[in-house]
Amino acid sequence: MPIEDNYKHRGMRRQLVNKVRSKGITDERVLRAINTVPRHAFLDNAFLTHAYQDKAFQIGEGQTISQPYTVAFQTQLLQIKPGDKVLEIGTGSGYQCSILAEMGANVYSIEYHWPLHQRAGNMLKNLGYQAHLFHGDGTKGLPAFAPYDGIIVTAGAPSVPMTLIAQLAPGGRLVIPVGDRRSQKMLLIMKDESGKMNKKEFDHFSFVPLLGQHGWENQ
Repeated sequence: MPIEDNYKHRGMRRQLVNKVRSKGITDERVLRAINTVPRHAFLDNAFLTHAYQDKAFQIGEGQTISQPYTVAFQTQLLQIKPGDKVLEIGTGSGYQCSILAEMGANVYSIEYHWPLHQRAGNMLKNLGYQAHLFHGDGTKGLPAFAPYDGIIVTAGAPSVPMTLIAQLAPGGRLVIPVGDRRSQKMLLIMKDESGKMNKKEFDHFSFVPLLGQHGWENQ
């Protein structure tokens, strides 16, 4: 079923882009993707007024569609180029995955919750985005398809899973929020061509807990 994307929706997206830009997002490719992907499609029609507000929103299974600024911030840190292989941990609604696909990334995404995995697959198909979607424990990554130019984690982790570090290509970037269940600091971990790791820390964010063997399940 085609997704309606009318003049009103596009106008609301332009306002959202201006809001995100005003908060410090400077990557024009990220901003263009946010201006293109119809975020309202990922929410029930009754919540249209919420779709283009800069806030997170519940999508079921105790999960959320991330705040647009957060999506933009993580995506900007990835510095992806068209054709880059990107691993996403936590497909959720499929919105972040769509942003990455819109930017030309070859996306592999894994979701812990089966209903969300199914729903996101249907949504991406309806929107015409191609991505490789999997159901399972994202903290283990997807080693069969490694290495990845970029890895993005869309849930709060208690620590950085070494499984993901191992799947990062030389020159690759891992973006992950790390902290407790309420607040996490955004980390950017870069692997240079020799395999040496460099870490940068950014602001605090609030994500749902990362579930799985190397997440909160065993804490």
